Amino acid sequence: MAALTHSDLMTLEAYSKYLKENKPKLIAHRRARTVHLGEHITLQFEDRETIQYQIQEMLRVEKIFEEEGIQSELDAYNPLIPDGSNWKATMLIEYADINERRRELARLIDVEDRMFVEVEGQPRVYAIADEDLDRETDEKTSAVHFLRFEFTAPMRAALLAGAGVKLGCDHTNYPQHIEIAPEQLASLVKDIRA
Repeated sequence: MAALTHSDLMTLEAYSKYLKENKPKLIAHRRARTVHLGEHITLQFEDRETIQYQIQEMLRVEKIFEEEGIQSELDAYNPLIPDGSNWKATMLIEYADINERRRELARLIDVEDRMFVEVEGQPRVYAIADEDLDRETDEKTSAVHFLRFEFTAPMRAALLAGAGVKLGCDHTNYPQHIEIAPEQLASLVKDIRA
């Protein structure tokens, strides 16, 4: 998928009008690319459309309209667009109660490195996490991480041929795995090239 450029973005006024007409469609697209792993971890798999929406939202909320600010947002978010050999995701660790969240983030140090995708008939692929900057300390992990799952050519071929996929975590304090639902998998396979 090609990186977004300034010419791909709408003005704040045009985006406001577009959003009024297309918000349900944008939300449905995001939902089709969201996978819940247990009660507390959600992966939002990114693509060009989700990243464009994110950039447009940042520009709208922050009222950014100058060239330098727009380019800064493009530079920050473009690396989250898959390039045909991988899936990229924003991982959210969610606990409603602040005290429970604080306790669990301390127990989940390195959880981002224990996330995996397993294409049917292929070995597990562990996430490459937080390539932009480290998001944890010695005391706790962050509630947000950016993950990349890099696939080999045989894995991509299996995905394109309709193989099932398991998403999981083998962290001691959060052992979970699920089969990615067919409708979600159909959306994610669009990110892969042979």
